[in-house]
Amino acid sequence: MAALAFSASLFSMNKVRCRLPCRNAVVTCNLGEPLKYMYNGKPSVPIIGGEQVTFPSFLVSNQQEADPFKKNDTRLRIFSGTANPALSQEIACYMGLELGKIKIKRFADGEIYVQLQESVRGCDVYLVQPTSPPANENLMELLVMIDACRRASAKNITAVIPYFGYARADRKTQGRESIAAKLVANLITEAGAGRVLACDLHSGQSMGYFDIPVDHVHGQTICSDDLVVVSPDVGGVARARAFAKKLSDAPLAIVDKRRQGHNVAEVMNLIGDVRGKVAVMVDDMIDTAGTISKGAALLHQEGAREVYACTTHAVFSPPAIERLSSGLFQEVIITNTIPVAEKNYFPQLTVLSVANLLGETIWRVHDDCSGGFEPYSSLGID
Repeated sequence: MAALAFSASLFSMNKVRCRLPCRNAVVTCNLGEPLKYMYNGKPSVPIIGGEQVTFPSFLVSNQQEADPFKKNDTRLRIFSGTANPALSQEIACYMGLELGKIKIKRFADGEIYVQLQESVRGCDVYLVQPTSPPANENLMELLVMIDACRRASAKNITAVIPYFGYARADRKTQGRESIAAKLVANLITEAGAGRVLACDLHSGQSMGYFDIPVDHVHGQTICSDDLVVVSPDVGGVARARAFAKKLSDAPLAIVDKRRQGHNVAEVMNLIGDVRGKVAVMVDDMIDTAGTISKGAALLHQEGAREVYACTTHAVFSPPAIERLSSGLFQEVIITNTIPVAEKNYFPQLTVLSVANLLGETIWRVHDDCSGGFEPYSSLGID
């Protein structure tokens, strides 16, 4: 029976690994139950037996103990937008910090209001906000958050964008088309961001659209037997080749397709040998799942023993769930760069956290350290 692990989950076995602001201490927190999200993602006090735990007076010290999470101990601030507060809280927990207090609301006409509820003067500010669906709403919210930090005299502003929307519009494929990825990069830069942290961009050239530094992070893996890495289209060959290289130069196969229109794909043929092997399809995102599902059907026709899908961003536009849960895949492995609605879960789906990856990168950027490290733990097939 094959079992695939794309990354170590941050909250397995009710344990949380937190890094304290001193940067030299790592604490494992045992949670009696999963974190409860309250205002802006802050964890609440665990409730036992329906009542909050109280302690006898003789166990309560009159002296004020040092708080290892006291935010005044560092000039680093993390704020969360409304797109993915759960991921923001995981990042803050990994770093041993609390999320900054911020007020975000919508007016009756749809306009976005943002107010920081604490001082950020002279601070390194990190704004966690993927531009996931609804893309325009979340993008505009990020821009207003950046502007609020700039006007509050933040020293450095970094936009942490786990999922960068409009990344697919990175070139002109026909006449009179826009290059929206460059436009969005200009908007983020002009709003006041001094750096961008992104996870698995659709194409590498998107980094060049920014006139500010871009930290581009992605997953890494280890070896496995009888495995062939498959690119679902020609455009993803570079990504699949890098993935295969981490797997001790595993064999590579390519699905050749011709796209008839946006979100419409037709599989033509397969380049490479997958017969009797475990095929792992690697892509940066799954939108309607048309490309990856037709590719999986072709792999089965060519004799693949099992087919897995590994992707970072789960956009999951209809009818993606029906296609992915149809039995073509042994397992569909995604990350939480985009929050997945409960209605979109299916038995083959595995969701893993990128909080440790993003949190460690934030620390290294803040400390002016190199970004070279092993973010993901393993990819193993038994």
